[in-house]
Amino acid sequence: MNAKTIVNRIKKSWDRKHWNTHSKRFEQKIEEAMTFYILATKLKYKIRSGWDSTHWNIKGDRLESIAEHVYGVSILAISLNSEFDFHIDMEKVLKMIALHEIGEVIIGDITPFDNITPEEKEAMEHQAMSNILGDLCQKEELLDLLIEFDEHKTREAQFCYLCDKMEADLQAKVYQDKGLQRGLDDQRDNLVFNSDRVKKMIEEGATTAFDIWYEWDKSKYDNSPVFQKVLEYAKENDTNKIDR
Repeated sequence: MNAKTIVNRIKKSWDRKHWNTHSKRFEQKIEEAMTFYILATKLKYKIRSGWDSTHWNIKGDRLESIAEHVYGVSILAISLNSEFDFHIDMEKVLKMIALHEIGEVIIGDITPFDNITPEEKEAMEHQAMSNILGDLCQKEELLDLLIEFDEHKTREAQFCYLCDKMEADLQAKVYQDKGLQRGLDDQRDNLVFNSDRVKKMIEEGATTAFDIWYEWDKSKYDNSPVFQKVLEYAKENDTNKIDR
C-alpha cells in the first residue's frame, strides 16, 4: 500500500467521522429551529384579550389575533420610517417587533385591567420569552433585544414601543368605524369599566370606546410629533373611507 492510498483512506475516514458529527448537530439545529417556529406561531391562534367579552367586548366572531397585531406593528413601523427620518436601524426594529409579544405564547395577552402590576407582567414575560427561545444559537442576542424593547431606552426600542401602542389605538378606531365597538352603556360589567380612570373619562365627556383609547394613550406620544399627528389623523378620519 503506497503513501497516497494510505492518505486517501485516512481522509475518507476523517470525512466520514466529521460528517457524522456534523449531521447530528445539523439535525439538532433543525429541531431547535422548528420547535421555536411551532411555538412562536401559536400567536396566530391566540386572540388579543383586550377585545374579548370581558374587556372591550367587540361585536362579531372574528377578533384580531396577537400575530395580526404584530403584523400591524411591523407595517406601521415600515410606513412611518418610509416618510420620516427616525435615525433607527430598521433591521433591528423589525426583529424586535417580530419577537416583542413572544412571551404571550405562554402567559397570554395581559391588559392593564387584569390586576397584574407592570413589574409582575414584565417578570412573567421575560421568563416566558426565555422558555420559548429554548436553546436557539442566538438566544442571548434575541433575549437581550426583547429586554431592550421593554426598557425603552434606545431609539429603536422607543420607536417600537410607540408603534406597538399606536397600532392598538388604530385597531380600536378601525373597530369603532366598522360599528363593532359597543356603546359605553353596554359595557358596564366589563373589566375596563371597573377602572377609576375610565370612569373619570366618561364623566368628563367620553362618548365612544375610541374616545377612551384616545385619552388613555395620547400622553404617551408627547415627545413625538409624528405619533401625535397619527393619533389625530385616526381620530378625525373614518378608516373605512381611507383608500387609493
